[in-house]
Amino acid sequence: MQRMGWVIGIDPQHIAEYKQLHAAVWPAVLQRIRQSQLRNYSIFLREPENLLFGYWEYHGQDFDADMAAIAADAETQRWWALCGPCQRPLETRGPGEHWAAMESVFHID
Repeated sequence: MQRMGWVIGIDPQHIAEYKQLHAAVWPAVLQRIRQSQLRNYSIFLREPENLLFGYWEYHGQDFDADMAAIAADAETQRWWALCGPCQRPLETRGPGEHWAAMESVFHID
C-alpha cells in the first residue's frame, strides 16, 4: 500500500459548489475509484489560502494503468468537467499533473 498526498488551489467563488458536489459523489465515480485500488480517499479544504489537500491509499500493482482507467472512464470525465472549473492548479506542479503530488515526510501507525 502507498499513501499519497496531492494539493491544488480552489477558486474561492466555487468553494460552496465544490462542497456540494462532494457531498453526493456519483456512485459510478466512486465505483471507478474503488476499482482502481484507491482506498481511504479524503479531500480537505484549507481557507483562507484556498487549497485542497487530497489523500488516498493505493493498494494496486500498476498505478499508471489504474489512473489511466479512471481518466478513460466516461462518467469520471463528466464529473471532472464539473469539478475542474472550481480548481486552480499550482504553477509549480509537475509535468502532466493537475493536482500537484506531495512528498511524504512523516508517518506513524
